[in-house]
Parts: sequence; C-alpha cells; structure tokens
Amino acid sequence: MFPLDTQAIRQQRMQRLAATLRLFAELGYDEGAGGHITARDPERPDCFWINPFGMYFGHVKVKDLLLVDSDGQVLAGNGRINPAGFVIHSAVHAARPDVICAVHTHSVYGRAFATLGRLLDPITQDACAFYGDHALFDDYSGVVLDEREGKRLADALGPAKAAILRNHGLLTVGGTVEEAAWWFVAMERSCQVQLTAEAAGKPVLIDHEEAERTREVIGSPGIGRYNFKPLYEGVLRRHPDLLD
Repeated sequence: MFPLDTQAIRQQRMQRLAATLRLFAELGYDEGAGGHITARDPERPDCFWINPFGMYFGHVKVKDLLLVDSDGQVLAGNGRINPAGFVIHSAVHAARPDVICAVHTHSVYGRAFATLGRLLDPITQDACAFYGDHALFDDYSGVVLDEREGKRLADALGPAKAAILRNHGLLTVGGTVEEAAWWFVAMERSCQVQLTAEAAGKPVLIDHEEAERTREVIGSPGIGRYNFKPLYEGVLRRHPDLLD
C-alpha cells in the first residue's frame, strides 16, 4: 500500500464529512440552521472544512463544503459559515492539534441530558466508551459568539473525546472524521438510554475497574473508525450523489 497524498487525504475527509451530514439528517440530529461538523485540512492545518450555514444536512455534497481559515474567512467554496460554529470549532482545533474532526449538533437526547449538568454514568457497555473520557462544560451564557467563550469551552473539553455542554448539547472530537462522527452517535444513544433507564428506576452502575477496561476496548480510536464503517457504506448506497 502506498501512502495517500495530500489531495487524496483531503478528498477522503471531505467525503466522510459530507456523508456524516447526510447520516445526521437521517438520524434527526439536524435542527434548522443549527449544527456544524468540521474536518481539518491536511495541507493547511490552521484551516478546516465546514458545512455551509443554512444548508440542509441532507442536501450537502462534497462540492458544497467550505474551507475556512483561523480568522473565519472562506477560502474555498460558496456560502456563509455559522458564526457560533466558527467560534466553537476554531477554538477546539486550535487547542487540540490531534483533533481532525469536531462535531456539534442539537440532537434531542443530547440536549435533554445536557440540562442535568452531569456526566454520563457507566450503566451500559456502550456508555463505558466515554467513562473517564468526556467532560462537562458546566456553564451556559447564551449562543457562543465570543472568542473567549470558545476558548473556555475548549479548555473544558481538555484531552477528552467528548463534552456535554450544559443546557446546550453534545460535542465530540476525533483523530479522524469517522471517530468523531461515531462518538457523537454513540453518545447521543447513551444519553437516550440513561434518560430512559432513570425514568424507569435506578440503574445499576458498572464498577470502576470494569468500566475502565471496557473503555480501553470499545472507546479506542480504531473501534470508533470501525463502527462508523457500516454507517458510511450505508449512507453512500442511499445517497451516491453526496460525492459530487
């Protein structure tokens, strides 16, 4: 196998970014013009690709994605960027050079769980993927439009793969688009399961040692990528035009 060149890496990231947007539209993670997913450019790591502001997730194609620099200027593509999206993602990408992709949308169960101002509990095998590896941004001061607020959010995320933004929703990151996208799907479902379980009674927690061991298996980057693979193949079959 020959290593991919920069253009091939860029194309791969953009294809998976567009596919994630289509998938999230199907899953109902979009809401109006809110929500944004970014992928760092391999040639210009201070820039990232993002979905256009106001375009329905289910219509986004590779050619619709916008390249944005660290000042918020659109360098490639036609359209506007979500101001709050830029503040959040630029801060995360600047603080975390290891992050290739960041995901934040206004999913239903993520928003509901975020109102509790707490972390996920290790009550299922799947939730253990986030055990000791997600953070709480325990504040809410309105729409994130201030650069300082973006930095506070990035600081709260720290080295983790995800954060619960109190009274707002979920944020996930990864070393690939596949990882960040899967962590968002998995975290949204973990929020749904915990809300459902706690409505029915008092869930039994997985003990600390077992939760940590489980995280090392199902919370690894490789498993994140592998879990996204069937979702990506499915969305490509259903929406082949996204590659345009």
